[in-house]
Amino acid sequence: MITQQQVAQYREEGWLVVPELLNDLMRRRMKEALAQWVEQSRKVSSHTDVFDLERGHSADEPRLRRIKQPHRNHPVFEEFIRSKPVLEVLEALLGPALRLQNSKLNLKSPRFGSPVEWHQDWAFYPATNDDILAVGVMLDDTSLENGAMLVVPGSHKGPTYDHHDADGRFCGALDPNAPGLGLERAVPIVGRAGSVSFHHVRAIHGSAQNRSTMSRNFLLYEVCAADAFPLMGVPDFEDFNSRLLQGGPTIVPRFRDTPVRMPLPPALNQGSIYENQSASGKRFFDQVEVPQQAAST
Repeated sequence: MITQQQVAQYREEGWLVVPELLNDLMRRRMKEALAQWVEQSRKVSSHTDVFDLERGHSADEPRLRRIKQPHRNHPVFEEFIRSKPVLEVLEALLGPALRLQNSKLNLKSPRFGSPVEWHQDWAFYPATNDDILAVGVMLDDTSLENGAMLVVPGSHKGPTYDHHDADGRFCGALDPNAPGLGLERAVPIVGRAGSVSFHHVRAIHGSAQNRSTMSRNFLLYEVCAADAFPLMGVPDFEDFNSRLLQGGPTIVPRFRDTPVRMPLPPALNQGSIYENQSASGKRFFDQVEVPQQAAST
């Protein structure tokens, strides 16, 4: 599904976009599932095991910023990550034995879709090796205007930055003023609906608020080589093995010398990355309420 040149780009820059990896039929099924979740969210007023809510969420105007673990809550999301075209790309980038760590569906609705501060996924779940990446599925056309993810090329080869707040607790956001980040070099990960991005677990990335009139729904999977064992432990080995996408189980982790900072002590605001980052004292991306009259359909 991808060329050696594309693999080389991923190795060098830490990111890759593959157009049309998600077909239109499956994308429609995903959008239908999302529409059902939005309707169901009208009945809740606080975060749940499935819904992470935006500020101002109500039954009359549902505002979601994340669906948690969609692969466990609708079969189409499990079907996609186990599909042959996706596995072929993952094998080219990570090797033959693969494990799904988690999934989430980040929603950036017109006018209020929340930003995500600069961070490295590696800060959240360090492992015995860093053959780990995030698969980003563009359910909508994605551009800078509607809050595309930004990635700093080559940052996956650099240090693991501190993601702790002023009190020394993990907050899931790095200090945007830290030297050497290279944020000015960040590139937008854009594409037509159905495109799929892949970014390395140590790549610095973030995204601004959606201030446009177009939605930006972005499905994310975290996938690792099967011999990358989480340093925070494996609480349920049966579940751990059930998430194998390809290859057999192992009890022999592979070690690689990579820079690690543990996500300890844990964040005071437990939950999604949005909750973790709320404790960060230094923000890079502004978040404002865009007036209703500024939007059009």
